[in-house]
Amino acid sequence: MERREEQPGAAGAGAASALDFTVENVEKALHQLYYDPNIENKNLAQKWLMQAQVSPQAWHFSWQLLQPDKVPEIQYFGASALHIKISRYWSDIPTDQYESLKAQLFTQITHFASGSKIVLTRLCVALASLALSMMPDAWPCAVADMVRLFQAEDSPVDGQGRCLALLELLTVLPEEFQTSRLPQYRKGLVRASLAVECGAVFPLLEQLLQQPSSPSCVRQKVLKCFSSWVQLEVPLKDCEALIQAAFAALQDSELFDSSVEAIVNAISQPDAQRYVNTLLKLIPLVLGLQEQLRQAVQNGDMETSHGICRIAVALGENHSRALLDQVEHWQSFLALVNMIMFCTGIPGHYPVNETTSSLTLTFWYTLQDDILSFEAEKQAVYQQVYRPVYFQLVDVLLHKAQFPSDEEYGFWSSDEKEQFRIYRVDISDTLMYVYEMLGAELLSNLYDKLGRLLTSSEEPYSWQHTEALLYGFQSIAETIDVNYSDVVPGLIGLIPRISISNVQLADTVMFTIGALSEWLADHPVMINSVLPLVLHALGNPELSVSSVSTLKKICRECKYDLPPYAANIVAVSQDVLMKQIHKTSQCMWLMQALGFLLSALQVEEILKNLHSLISPYIQQLEKLAEEIPNPSNKLAIVHILGLLSNLFTTLDVSHHEDEHEGPELRKLPVPQGPNPVVVVLQQVFQLIQKVLSKWLNDAQVVEAVCAIFEKSVKTLLDDFAPMVPQLCEMLGRMYSTIPQASALDLTRQLVHIFAHEPAHFPPIEALFLLVTSVTLTLFQQGPRDHPDIVDSFMQLLAQALKRKPDLFLCERLDVKAVFQCAVLALKFPEAPTVKASCGFFTELLPRCGEVEPVGKVVQEDGRMLLIAVLEAIGGQASRSLMDCFADILFALNKHCFSLLSMWIKEALQPPGFPSARLSPEQKDTFSQQILRERVNKRRVKEMVKEFTLLCRGLHGTDYTADY
Repeated sequence: MERREEQPGAAGAGAASALDFTVENVEKALHQLYYDPNIENKNLAQKWLMQAQVSPQAWHFSWQLLQPDKVPEIQYFGASALHIKISRYWSDIPTDQYESLKAQLFTQITHFASGSKIVLTRLCVALASLALSMMPDAWPCAVADMVRLFQAEDSPVDGQGRCLALLELLTVLPEEFQTSRLPQYRKGLVRASLAVECGAVFPLLEQLLQQPSSPSCVRQKVLKCFSSWVQLEVPLKDCEALIQAAFAALQDSELFDSSVEAIVNAISQPDAQRYVNTLLKLIPLVLGLQEQLRQAVQNGDMETSHGICRIAVALGENHSRALLDQVEHWQSFLALVNMIMFCTGIPGHYPVNETTSSLTLTFWYTLQDDILSFEAEKQAVYQQVYRPVYFQLVDVLLHKAQFPSDEEYGFWSSDEKEQFRIYRVDISDTLMYVYEMLGAELLSNLYDKLGRLLTSSEEPYSWQHTEALLYGFQSIAETIDVNYSDVVPGLIGLIPRISISNVQLADTVMFTIGALSEWLADHPVMINSVLPLVLHALGNPELSVSSVSTLKKICRECKYDLPPYAANIVAVSQDVLMKQIHKTSQCMWLMQALGFLLSALQVEEILKNLHSLISPYIQQLEKLAEEIPNPSNKLAIVHILGLLSNLFTTLDVSHHEDEHEGPELRKLPVPQGPNPVVVVLQQVFQLIQKVLSKWLNDAQVVEAVCAIFEKSVKTLLDDFAPMVPQLCEMLGRMYSTIPQASALDLTRQLVHIFAHEPAHFPPIEALFLLVTSVTLTLFQQGPRDHPDIVDSFMQLLAQALKRKPDLFLCERLDVKAVFQCAVLALKFPEAPTVKASCGFFTELLPRCGEVEPVGKVVQEDGRMLLIAVLEAIGGQASRSLMDCFADILFALNKHCFSLLSMWIKEALQPPGFPSARLSPEQKDTFSQQILRERVNKRRVKEMVKEFTLLCRGLHGTDYTADY
């Protein structure tokens, strides 16, 4: 202790015996925490103080730290320590000390009523926690007692101080209840008790809010207290008087924010919809705020308009169904809806001049859902009332979606522009939803407006207005099938008439054409109206994303109607690619677009186009292959390989519709001769090998090479067959030199598609044996540095077992070593690797009977697997992986029952395994449960989850709530 006396910072120094936790040392540690410039010392002090707070000595030093001569930081720590002891260690307090603890806390709160506010709040939280732990039996009228004690006249503190202290205590009580760790059954009892006790609180709050002599600070506290209590789901009818008083307080600028919070919390509680009469009384109160709202908007007072809007939306959004049910009051509810419409259309641009309109969007979804949920007759009545309202909403939303003037937009920050973009996406989603209510008439309405705008000679139109109308069309066409709409042909005819003077308008024109690509596929005669616009836009870097994505959609949807335009599309695309107008990702999309386009041509046409398209890149790649590797030529190589793989991803001449095809379907052979992709791949194969030879140790280049073949294999399926032998040979050489995960992933694809075909089995078997042998050597050297390789290897093994279990019959495959490596992989810290290893075992165990070497290794080493699984469940693996380990147990039980029943009893025999927290009875119950369940996999998963919680000491704790 002497050494610590000399060195103030040492209070945080670590080996904290009980003697360390003295008042003096706590004060030194606090000084160190607040004032020591050394961050390490601060961290040590904080750690030590956290230990001090939960120590038995905290009961002693907490009160001393609250002495009047201490500074607020020290007093605050004392109050916090008391709260922690009461809330977390209640069971340590003898029942005969409850009353004295309560009395001491009351005394301290009285002292601090005129002292530091942060300390007062912590003491109130401590007393609230005490009250919640004692209610209802040990302290039946806790709240009434609090009110009575603080109203006593004989207190040394002035009336206002006592009043504020009482309000603070009453405010934190429901908040502490919401966050308390009370067991579920106690929570119900205490909630019921508090619901009764609000009878002692609300009359006091009403009196304080309504009496003219109450100072502003007291009334503000009253509103906060009311706001806190209504979250306990107090019946709305019991809140009526206070809600009305809160509405009156909205006229006082100092009380405005607190009043809004209280009203919104009261209206929004789920139970409120039961009190329809009270809700109906609230509508006139909300409508009465319209003048204040208009004034606020006129004066640019965003805070006030925002607050009033929150109140209107809270009433409308939470209770539209209940209020619509009151058919005789339809006019007052319609008035509320119109008030919310005013908030949606509030003047100014979001988010610079206003932030209110976005609050209202969800209301329109809710109202529409409620109207459409009524039976036919009632729905028809409300449709008649609300269809005009929703048409008005579309006009309002499109007005709000308009861009500001170019000059004004130029002054916006990037953050404001991003918020506006997200806001427009929300408007787009709302318009799409509203289509369900308004149907085809909505499209006609938008088309008529756009037509009038573009053909009117009277006044020049603003690009913003045109852009917003097109944006409305695009929002609907992107997700709704507009193929049967009679206005789309007119719209396609109008698009070329738009005078495009601005990037935002040009972007929206592009995205609108893209949204109509499916319609164009059904009406190919119209393609020529819009394709020139898209090809022209390709040359503008500012329209990169919109023009390239639109061309890709057109090429995908309309490919069979594009051959007449193919030469032009390829020429323009080549030109922009060579000029490097677009960023990498758009170049890749453009290649995918060209892949779709070429797929519909004759083979000789495809080859001719491929030659002109790819030749410049091949020449560049040949030149790069000669150079000494460096970072800049690596980027160029990866870019070119990426272009090729994206082209081959979509270049599919077999003419199967992708979406109607499962992964198992074989594509028909192409009658016109060899597949163009295979022709090209064979031509560039030597060149790719040459590039590889120089870049084998670079994962990015290897990955880019593998991606070309992987994407080609996925697209071509059987058509890829001629490439299989040389690709297997190249992969083997690559992997033998430097093992990389991407090579294993490509091997897995080949196994998946070709391993079952006799002609391709020999090269695939040779490759499989080679990569397995290399990977097993890697395991001997230490696999922990290569979790990605182990992950891909496990997935490859699982795929081999699934598609061609015969691969495990080969004498050259060391099945025992593979099994042991997979057990080792179960212990990796990386979750994806563990998951892949579990996947391997769930494929392997069902093959025990049919594949002799598998059955043999499971018999010899299965116990080792079970022990690894039990260790993981016992706490060595993340809880999120328990379902994967449960799958292994289920497979063992289903396919190796007699072995498992012997192994599991032996494995669980040693004391402390798999966790010191388990009793022999719990282990026995678990093994019996597992052995009994051989049919229901879900039940096994539940058993494992239960058992892992027992192992970790978490069973029945807060941690299991979301598990």
